[in-house]
Amino acid sequence: MNILVLNCGSSSLKYQVLDMKNEKEYSLLAKGLVERIGLEVGIITHKVPGKENYVVEKEIANHTEGIKDVLELLVDADKGVLKSLGEINAVGHRVAHGGDLFSESAVIHSEVIEGIERCCELAPLHNPANLLGIKAVRSLMPEIPQVAVFDTSFHQTMPDYAYMYAIPYEYYVVDKVRRYGFHGTSHKFVAKKGAEMFGVDLNNSKIITCHLGNGGSVTAILNGKSVDTSMGFTPVEGVVMGTRCGSIDPGVVTYLQGKYQMDAAQVSNVLNKKSGFQGISGVSSDCRDVTNAAQEGNDRARLALDMFCYSVRKYIGAYAAAMNGVDMIIFTGGIGENHVLARKMITTQLGYLGVEFNEAVNNETRGADALISTENSKVKVAVVTTDEELVIARDTMRLTTK
Repeated sequence: MNILVLNCGSSSLKYQVLDMKNEKEYSLLAKGLVERIGLEVGIITHKVPGKENYVVEKEIANHTEGIKDVLELLVDADKGVLKSLGEINAVGHRVAHGGDLFSESAVIHSEVIEGIERCCELAPLHNPANLLGIKAVRSLMPEIPQVAVFDTSFHQTMPDYAYMYAIPYEYYVVDKVRRYGFHGTSHKFVAKKGAEMFGVDLNNSKIITCHLGNGGSVTAILNGKSVDTSMGFTPVEGVVMGTRCGSIDPGVVTYLQGKYQMDAAQVSNVLNKKSGFQGISGVSSDCRDVTNAAQEGNDRARLALDMFCYSVRKYIGAYAAAMNGVDMIIFTGGIGENHVLARKMITTQLGYLGVEFNEAVNNETRGADALISTENSKVKVAVVTTDEELVIARDTMRLTTK
C-alpha cells in the first residue's frame, strides 16, 4: 500500500511517500520539504529516487495550499510517482504531543482530533501545526484514512516515580505537569533495529538510546519499554542541545526574571532559542560548526562540546544505574550517526561499565549502522540510523489494514 507521511511544522512540512509491501519490505517513492509557508516566498523541494531534484519558489499561503501543491507534484506526469491520488491508501502524521491521552498511535477521528487539541496547551508550537496538516488532508482527501503517531506515546510506559516531579501534587492532577519525553518514534525504532542487528533480545534487555541532533534526548529502555527519558514536561530538559539549555537549576529562571525583569515568554526564549551550543560557543547552534571552531582553538566552542558530551555521559550513567546495568548503548540522530569525535568523547569514558571502544570502526562510521565496541566489550555500543518516517508508515499500515 502507498502511504503518505506528513510532518508539519509551524511554517513547513516534510513528506514522504512509501510503498509498503509489509513491515520489512518497502520502497521510498518520493520525499520532500515545503518551507516558508505563510511568507511572501515559499520553497518546495521535491525528490524522487533516480530523478533530478525539483525546486520551486512560490507563495504558499497555508498548510492546505502546501499539501495541495505536494499532491499535485505526486501525480505530475513528469515529476510524479503516482497515476492518481486514488493510489494513496492512507496518510500518517507525526504529532508532537499526545500527553497522557495516547499511549499508542491512533486512527484519526473526531475524538482523536479533540485529544490532540487538548494537548495544544502542552505543545503550543507543534500540535497546532500538526492539526493543520490533519485538517488539510481531511479537506483535500476526506475519504482517506489518517493515523496520528505521537512523539510522546513510547514513553507512556515510564513508572510514576520516573515521570513525576516533586512539586505540589495538584499541579499534576489539574495541570498535567509531569515528564512526557519526546523523540519516542526514534528511540523505539533504533532500539528494535539495533537489538535485531547486533544479537540482543529486545524483550530481555537493558538498552540506552541516545538520539543526538539539534535536539537531543537519552532514553532507558528495559525489556523493550521506555522506563525513563531525559526530556521532560517540555523538550528543553535533558542534555545540552543546539539552542536549548538542557537541565538547569529552576532557580536560574527566577533569578533572571528578578534581575532583568524578564517575563515568562522572554525567559523561555532564552532557554529554548539562545542557549545550548549557540549560547555557550557564540559561534553556532550547529555541532559541526562548534567542533570546527573548537579544533581551531576557540575555547568557548571547546567548552560547549565538552559540556554536551559530559551531559550525555551523565545520563548514560544514570540510566545504567536506574536499570541495574546496560547491555547496549545506541547512538542515532544527526550527531549520533555522524559525529565521530563526539561519540569518542562520550564512549571512552564508559570503561567502568565494561565498555571497550573500537576507535578504528568509529572513525570509519558516518551515517551507517555499525558496532563501535570491541568483541570483548561487556556492553555493545552501536551506531544505528533512525527512520522516523518509516515508523509512522508502519504504524499507519498496521492500523489501517486490520
